[in-house]
Amino acid sequence: MRGGDERTDGNPTRLSTFEEHAVVYAAVIKSALDSVVVVDEDGLVVTINPAAEATFGYSHEEAVGREIGSLIVPEHMRAEHSNGMARYKATRAPHVLGRRVEMDALCKDGRIIPVELAITEVNLPSGRLFTANLRDLSSARAAAAEIERQRDALYQNEKLSAIGSLLAGIAHELNNPLSIVLGQAGLLRGEIEAGVQTQEAAERAAKIETAAQRCARVIRSFLAIARQRKAEKRAVAIAPLLNASIELVLYGLKSSGIVVERDYAIDLPEAFADPDQVQNVVVNLLVNAMQALDQREGPRRIRISAFEADGMLTIAVADNGPGIPATIAQRIFDPFFTTKPEGMGTGIGLSISRGLAEAQGGALTLRDTAEGAAFELTLPLATAAISEGLDDANAGSAGAHVGERTPTAIVVDDEIEIAMLMAESLRRAGYHCEVASSGRDAQAIISEKAGDFDAVVCDLRMPDIDGQALFRWIGAHHPSLVERTVFVTGDSLGPAAGRFLAESRRPVLEKPFSAEDLVRLVTRATSRQI
Repeated sequence: MRGGDERTDGNPTRLSTFEEHAVVYAAVIKSALDSVVVVDEDGLVVTINPAAEATFGYSHEEAVGREIGSLIVPEHMRAEHSNGMARYKATRAPHVLGRRVEMDALCKDGRIIPVELAITEVNLPSGRLFTANLRDLSSARAAAAEIERQRDALYQNEKLSAIGSLLAGIAHELNNPLSIVLGQAGLLRGEIEAGVQTQEAAERAAKIETAAQRCARVIRSFLAIARQRKAEKRAVAIAPLLNASIELVLYGLKSSGIVVERDYAIDLPEAFADPDQVQNVVVNLLVNAMQALDQREGPRRIRISAFEADGMLTIAVADNGPGIPATIAQRIFDPFFTTKPEGMGTGIGLSISRGLAEAQGGALTLRDTAEGAAFELTLPLATAAISEGLDDANAGSAGAHVGERTPTAIVVDDEIEIAMLMAESLRRAGYHCEVASSGRDAQAIISEKAGDFDAVVCDLRMPDIDGQALFRWIGAHHPSLVERTVFVTGDSLGPAAGRFLAESRRPVLEKPFSAEDLVRLVTRATSRQI
């Protein structure tokens, strides 16, 4: 009998302290909710717990003795895993030990799942073991994606609510200049038919152009509010953006008898932000101010100011309405909190606007004021202005000349009048142009003389073979033209169009556009290929 190892009263042999610890360790691993995989110094699996069996699909018997790299490490990561094991054996310098890292893991059925991995080292008399704790992140990632989807849905609902309140004003703002276009065009046609060449005819043409540009500005502002896309920060000129925001709600302001005071310089420093999102915030603040002023008797006023302070650019929108009581001032940015009558809003406009401001690296705050309410939107200044000097110089020249020959473009649009207009604009800039009224005609022309084209200008939506299909055909049959292709479209709100433009990464010009805009875009595309 060995002292202390056995007892004569028939009770079981008492475990040593080490054996007790081993039993406790095994029990902890078995009961853990996260997956636990224990491997030895050679990377062979010693044991796995039930959670790991459920997560990865292997039974305990299937896993034990297998090399961990071939068991749960995805194929594209196995070389890195093997190198890491070899490096640790050679240097004993830990790389992932004691840290939490996120990575992909392979299941028995071939699925790749995201996991959080933490590895600890266990020293035993018989050697070292490594305990890998793995937490399946699939549910957490799915929940985060759903939260993001719902947030985007709320954002879109709020935008639709704002758009609905703006539609009447937008229709008015479009109908007025369109009436000018139609009326002046009719008078101009009459003068031309009568053979009258006067200064008055030139003035009529200028009025038509001004009215059409006004329509284009309203449409672009509306699209900026309505479109769905990821944020794209860049240097933004603030004064034109504020002018466009005011123009979008101008009908509502005038019909409500609201005087707009503009207190900002045209040469304000540029902000670094997404212009569409900034305009969303400004328009929302203007709409809120308009609705607040509905409750006021007497003069109604909205003051918009912008200035630089403390390295930031601040936009302030203030009204002389009833103001916001101190008792609710702290709650106005809370989601779904609103003081508006039922049907006047969802209560998430200010919450979303604050989120958009913070996404730009700025803030949206309520400012104390003697009367009414005042909101301040702060934005970071652009660290460097976007220089377009070279592009503008090229755009003003005769186009992107290749060698000594005249550059050639093919214009594709099923609206033949638009196609001819684009072709004429490019010809005046020094291009030779072919015109195709369908994607099928364009395929025939390109197949015949693909090497002659320096640019392809294509409408996105066309019957039969549309811009997307034509672009894919060009990529398959004439890949050298892919980087020379630019798009024009009046369908930037369509989800399919948005996805395609994001995937193709090709320049796009939204209709309506000026001849200068078209020439500038085509010149940039061709000049990069010289």
